[in-house]
Amino acid sequence: MAEDRVFDWNDVIENDSGEFTLLPDGNYPFTVISFERGEYAGGLKLPPCKKAVLTIEVDGGALGKVTLTHNLFLHSRCEGLLCAFFLAIGLRKHGERLAMPWNQVAGRRGMCEVGKYQWEGRNKQKMESNQITRFLDPDE
Repeated sequence: MAEDRVFDWNDVIENDSGEFTLLPDGNYPFTVISFERGEYAGGLKLPPCKKAVLTIEVDGGALGKVTLTHNLFLHSRCEGLLCAFFLAIGLRKHGERLAMPWNQVAGRRGMCEVGKYQWEGRNKQKMESNQITRFLDPDE
């Protein structure tokens, strides 16, 4: 994977981004690449709250690896999703109370369910990309 960096005005560019891998729906192993603290401005379902912005590499085997950004919202309505994430990466057991150890998530591995997200592009064309639909219990 290429190194993420900020370009300067006179930097040289060369890598086209026209093609990417779209994995079929299914269960895949993943690795947490990084974690950043963010803020969610609020919307219809959740009020403003903190969010974890995760960069996750999903291993599609022969199809290749896909890097996804996944947000976890730090709100009581999303507590089950937070618990599932920490369970999937082995930092929590079922029923365990846990102070979320965000400093330990980078490099952790687990399994997730990947689906497709569809939207309409700028020219009204239908677009789709992968998204993590849930994190899987290691016992599944």
